[in-house]
Amino acid sequence: MSYPDVLLLRNLLLISQANFLGTEMYDWDRHIISEEASLLDALVQLNRLSGLTMVLFAVDADGRMTGTLTDGDIRRFLIGGRLENIPVREMMHRDFLRFEAGNIRVEQVRDIRARKIMLVPSLDSEGRICEVYDFSTCHSILPLDAVLMAGGRGERLRPMTLTTPKPLLKIGGKCIIDYNIEELARNGIENIAVTVNYLADQMEAHFAQPVGGVNVRCVREPKKLGTIGSLRLVDGLAHNDVLVMNSDLFTTISYEEMYLHHLEEQADLTVAAVPYMVSVPFAIFRHEGTRVLGLEEKPTYNYYANAGIYIVRRELLDRIPEDTVFDATDLMETLIAEGRKVSYFSIDGTWIDVGSPDDFRHAQDLVKNKI
Repeated sequence: MSYPDVLLLRNLLLISQANFLGTEMYDWDRHIISEEASLLDALVQLNRLSGLTMVLFAVDADGRMTGTLTDGDIRRFLIGGRLENIPVREMMHRDFLRFEAGNIRVEQVRDIRARKIMLVPSLDSEGRICEVYDFSTCHSILPLDAVLMAGGRGERLRPMTLTTPKPLLKIGGKCIIDYNIEELARNGIENIAVTVNYLADQMEAHFAQPVGGVNVRCVREPKKLGTIGSLRLVDGLAHNDVLVMNSDLFTTISYEEMYLHHLEEQADLTVAAVPYMVSVPFAIFRHEGTRVLGLEEKPTYNYYANAGIYIVRRELLDRIPEDTVFDATDLMETLIAEGRKVSYFSIDGTWIDVGSPDDFRHAQDLVKNKI
């Protein structure tokens, strides 16, 4: 098995673990305790967290977070000889790590991962907890909206796609599109829309329930609009950048690395790319006109091909015409003609466009081999 395939299996296992741990609706209220609660109350509440990350978030009477408390904090307090039934506020750690709601930087997240911190609260401007991030299952928190294109007919996969839209074909017992939704959710992307056309009723029924803990919106194409034309139909985009992708990809791409590349390059559009190598089995002439200047024996040429994943600045979506067939390559050419910066990000790992029976079987084999 190749190294990229091993990466894909690792990601599949992480997603499976996340689903097993019940991250779809994580109840972080169980971690909140009053700073006036007793030592005994704190011990009882910590005991109920057995098997989870054992940390409590202390709040005051107004619901503002004032500190964190772990069993280690309690042990250190008791070792100091304080055995009476003192309140949580006397034992808790006041210099605690937190996020500022609406201002979470990816660099912060990477530092937290490196320090192996599992639970981090996000506080509003008044210090109240508005969310808790569980980094045992969440990989990153990317300030992106996501739109998945799922309106195609999947004709190369017939007869399977005669009655089932290609994104809902199952690989290892799970729909193709769900692998992508769950990986986006694992990267903290929660505002996700799917554009649908062919067998749209099935797609809408599938997303009537959350996937990966995310409520996914379906947006209907009134007609075929190309590989990116339906993006103009999607409203409610909240972030400065939008991740757009084909829904039938099987990939180990690092969305975090792609996003950081997009920022570092100050790109208007970043295109994920896969290396494509062409080997010529003959000697090739180096020439000037018809004059042969030399020979290059069986050369290999390396190119990069469009992988069907993009990050685009939201303000540029008006370049996509309404009610018109428009492909992603059309958007690239439009932006290049305007002098905008279009950058590519090379995928270091597995990338499969599940568009043919051979690719479908390859993806099936990878999932089977994870066990």
